Amino acid sequence: MAALIAENFRFLSLFFKSKDVMIFNGLVALGTVGSEELFSVVAFNCPCSPARNYIYGLAAIGVPALALFLIGVIWNNHTWNLVAECHKRGTKNFSAAATFLLFGSIMGRAAVAPITWSVISLLRGEAYICALSEFVKPSSLDKFPSGYGAEVLAKFPCRDVPANLTKFRDEVTRRLRYESQLFGWLLIGIVAVLVFLTKCLKHCCSPLSYRQEAYWAHYRSNEDKLFRRTAEVHSRILAAKNVKQFFGFVALDKEEKELVQEFPVEGVQPSPQWNAITGVYIYRENKGFPLYSRLHKWAKGVEGNGPTPEGHELLFLAS
Repeated sequence: MAALIAENFRFLSLFFKSKDVMIFNGLVALGTVGSEELFSVVAFNCPCSPARNYIYGLAAIGVPALALFLIGVIWNNHTWNLVAECHKRGTKNFSAAATFLLFGSIMGRAAVAPITWSVISLLRGEAYICALSEFVKPSSLDKFPSGYGAEVLAKFPCRDVPANLTKFRDEVTRRLRYESQLFGWLLIGIVAVLVFLTKCLKHCCSPLSYRQEAYWAHYRSNEDKLFRRTAEVHSRILAAKNVKQFFGFVALDKEEKELVQEFPVEGVQPSPQWNAITGVYIYRENKGFPLYSRLHKWAKGVEGNGPTPEGHELLFLAS
């Protein structure tokens, strides 16, 4: 039990990637800020109508945030590694804690853009003012004329109000913008505290030294780049051979001819090899020597930790 707990903490500490991910998250946030600004200038147009304001204001904040969240989940490689892991090996090798942490990692990275969108929307205040202007109680406004209700208050964001209500419109707008920006700053503070606690927990629970963790990050990055580059060349050469076999010749440029001559491709990798290097993988060791990826593990000929190659392949994900 103690070993399982230790390995689950290892899962938590190592699932948060290197500084490259922080840079990527920063770029995502900046791109989201620019998109939100463009949306506010070009697309946002409060209907200034009772009942419609609330729906439109919430949709302006929530729908783009939801779309950005789903895009973040789709673009996260861990999502598809998890799908492949469940499809090929099932969920029996996952403990509840490890599964929770895995989903937390995916959701946390996907939340960068929608949180940024929500924060900027709240700090700007237009959507919040549009959504809640009609719900301001006239009794809370000093000397507000009688006979005016939600229909007039709903028009405050559009500045389409009688002259005698101009000062009340300014007061309502100022009050709602204050609330909106307060919620925005609180959201920033909560996220900052969560990020700080996560970083502290990561460094406290990491089983690796700082230098080895940095080396592992470099290895993952280099392996991914080389694998993608090699896969592209391999597939091009294989395609050239197949096209030549069909037509009797293949039209290659000079660079492609050199690739075909330099790297002879005899065939394709069988499905079991692809399955062996695909799926969720967190750092593990074999007889004291580190294995930095599924490809590294396959290259070393290391099978699963259980009695069968497919069983309990990841020790700290085993239930």
